[in-house]
Amino acid sequence: MTYRIVIRRIRKPQETTLNDELQWFGNSLGLFSERDKDRSCFRLFIELLKAAKQDRPLSSDELAWKLGLTRGTVVHHINKLMDNGMVVTLHKRYILREPNLKVLLEKMKKDFDRAYNELYAAADEMDRLLGE
Repeated sequence: MTYRIVIRRIRKPQETTLNDELQWFGNSLGLFSERDKDRSCFRLFIELLKAAKQDRPLSSDELAWKLGLTRGTVVHHINKLMDNGMVVTLHKRYILREPNLKVLLEKMKKDFDRAYNELYAAADEMDRLLGE
């Protein structure tokens, strides 16, 4: 499985609500873009988080209906969330990989570490072949 993991260092707001914290969390992972004026990806993330807490995967049609979005918009954002390893499919439905955000980050870190270690070993081998 290939993941695109983005970590952006963004200053955390001082006084926040849970909603602000979740927005900062997602922005720090590069999930939400400035172009998403109606915050549809953020709303989708929140809906998936709630569903994961109930261990209830949702279809793209269910998500579109709940959020008042087109199915195409939902699928676009789901694909982005799947690309970074946050969302998985389960019986043709979607769910966060883990309902606990801390555990989700730990799994994403393992994905990153695995990819990093492969690159590191390849760089070591190339340096060896280059005579360094």
